[in-house]
Amino acid sequence: MKLDILVLAVHPDDAELGCSGTIAKHIAMGKKVGIVDFTRGELGTRGTADIRDEEAADSAKILGLHARENLRFKDAFFKNDEAHQLEVIKMIRKYKPEIVLSNALRDRHPDHARAGDLANDACFLAGLSKIETKLDGVTQEAWRPRLLLQYIQDFYIKPDIIVDITPFIDLKVQAIKAFKTQFYNPDHQEAETYISSPEFFESVLGRAREFGKSIGATFAEGFTSRKLLGVDNLFDLR
Repeated sequence: MKLDILVLAVHPDDAELGCSGTIAKHIAMGKKVGIVDFTRGELGTRGTADIRDEEAADSAKILGLHARENLRFKDAFFKNDEAHQLEVIKMIRKYKPEIVLSNALRDRHPDHARAGDLANDACFLAGLSKIETKLDGVTQEAWRPRLLLQYIQDFYIKPDIIVDITPFIDLKVQAIKAFKTQFYNPDHQEAETYISSPEFFESVLGRAREFGKSIGATFAEGFTSRKLLGVDNLFDLR
């Protein structure tokens, strides 16, 4: 299946926190969108890897994703090296996305920036025909997405582009809450963590409000780009 947008996320729930409003908006526009998670988030304090798998599947249904896979890289210890790059290249060549969304340029969690660099490098390398990859025994064709954007996570980073997600904020909240073990849940008995507090959840909404205010919307999501972006005409800009 060819996707219009492929989201690369190092942990299940990264995509939901960073760009699920944008995902939902483009699916509503008729675009095909999928997520490839790099790890199962097995080092998370709360829940288990198996539970995170179930939560990711629940979120995928809420968002209406066309595909979701997990590469099962080692949480916290994966590297941006040849072996890992080749696995990501296989996914890029499998789904042939026009646009890739990936983890933040820098962030509180060291996995995030490393995964963003891995996604960036794999997007470029996937376009080199002399790098051979096979999927299910079939040699893949080279494919390079035309655009890579990185969503903004815990650390504030000034975005290069902002997407109005106002009509989809409720769907974003539902997708995040699908990860019942990870975020605020007064009935959950496991140890409290940085992301399980009600304050953290409110900060996610606050960030969306902040970005929305910048473009005259109620809620929005921001992205950075490693290359200059252009528009057809000035009237496309807000």
